[in-house]
Amino acid sequence: MEETIVQEQDKKGSYRDSVATISKEGKRNFINPKKPKGRLYNLRTWFSVFYLIVFFTLPFIKVYDEPLLMLNVLERKFIIFSMVFWPQDFFIFGIAMLTFVVFVILFTVVFGRIFCGWACPQTIFMEMVFRKIEYWIDGDSAKQKQLKEMPWNAEKARKRIVKFIVFFAISFILANFFLAYLISMDKVLEYVQNPGANIGTLISLLIFTSVFFFVYWWFREQACIVVCPYGRLQGVLLDKNSIVVAYDRKRGEPRGKLKKKEDHDCKCTDCKEDGACKSIAPKLEIAKPQSDCIDCFACVRVCPTGIDIRNGTQLECVNCTACIDACDAIMTSIQKPTGLVRYASENSIVNGVQIKFTTRIKAYTAVLTLLLSLLVFLLVSRTDLDARLMRTAGMTYTSLPDGRISNLYNLKLANKTHNDIPFTLKLENTNGEIEFVGTANMVVKKEDYSHVQFFIKLDRSLVKGWKTPIEIGMYQNDKKIKTIEAKFIGPEIYN
Repeated sequence: MEETIVQEQDKKGSYRDSVATISKEGKRNFINPKKPKGRLYNLRTWFSVFYLIVFFTLPFIKVYDEPLLMLNVLERKFIIFSMVFWPQDFFIFGIAMLTFVVFVILFTVVFGRIFCGWACPQTIFMEMVFRKIEYWIDGDSAKQKQLKEMPWNAEKARKRIVKFIVFFAISFILANFFLAYLISMDKVLEYVQNPGANIGTLISLLIFTSVFFFVYWWFREQACIVVCPYGRLQGVLLDKNSIVVAYDRKRGEPRGKLKKKEDHDCKCTDCKEDGACKSIAPKLEIAKPQSDCIDCFACVRVCPTGIDIRNGTQLECVNCTACIDACDAIMTSIQKPTGLVRYASENSIVNGVQIKFTTRIKAYTAVLTLLLSLLVFLLVSRTDLDARLMRTAGMTYTSLPDGRISNLYNLKLANKTHNDIPFTLKLENTNGEIEFVGTANMVVKKEDYSHVQFFIKLDRSLVKGWKTPIEIGMYQNDKKIKTIEAKFIGPEIYN
């Protein structure tokens, strides 16, 4: 049956080797989808409202006078839910990114591209912000096409200018908030109050604004099809057990058009001699052989990427569920069961088999569990004060006039907490003296670096050879917070 369907579709035209957003001439084919409506679209709208509230309020939330979330790439400082991460924690980020990638793979294998349609920022802003504004200014799909084809006049100019200004203004707001996630909202507000003193930042902001404007004004769904690697990965991540937005071809094929038939079972006296009635009551029926799909193309008209979901899962599909709502509305109107297009897997449609916990899913789950366990361990065992002790480059040891031997060390400290940390240093496993170079700052400021240089002096009798292991205790208010191990260089001992 499936082979017959594919052959019939191929007779109508090729769809497997083309993209809906590109015309036969190779030019851009702009999509003007019909405004969706329905249960799932309402759910997506409410989720988007919550999403946007979180997005626009998160930069204003502070913990310990610091942003709750900040990814400052320039200063290599990251704050994630009030936890400060520095370059020394890069390995934690590596494990976190690897964990995220495996999670995305596992989630896609099971649930398809539901993230793209429901939670991706590109989809949220395009479909739930800019597209809604477009419907408000230009009207629905038919009016948008009429506006595009009509010659330039006062109405068209007015709508284009208003749309341009609104789109650019929203893009500018988005650019400011994305910048706030990088450098904090406090700095963004500081730049806004004095833009003349931060010309470089203003130029960067305008560049990002132009990028956002270009994406949502012209590039649109091409960002998902051409730029986003997630869509490209879809082909290798999905299998027949993955839950996607799918068309139930067993119910819908072969497709049949609705046609009118005349009801001659009338009781009026206006019938002609040939039996034709002047007051015919038209009825709609599905053409034989009966099937649920009436080939109305409602699912195609609402698709933001212009695909026909009846051709199967495709690269352009972002699982936005607009086609589900459109098809359910048609099925309800012709008194057929809903769900002709629904969330389902290939196996559940063809064989009636629900999702299985396959070997592939088990393997990804095991890897994800292992990575999550490792990530949790690294986060729990992460120290608040990072210390790195190194001997001064190019120097070995110095013999002092009193017979002792000294080594010069550099101690670099990174405070990952929101509080200042005062500290003292003590030799733990040997007797000796620690002498600081100059005026040592024995306090590491919050979320800052500190550098201390000092000599360690040991009696010659305590030096066991070329490298003698020593331990230095780091104390805060007489409480040990860290033990630092080092090598003390001395003269070689010959027996």
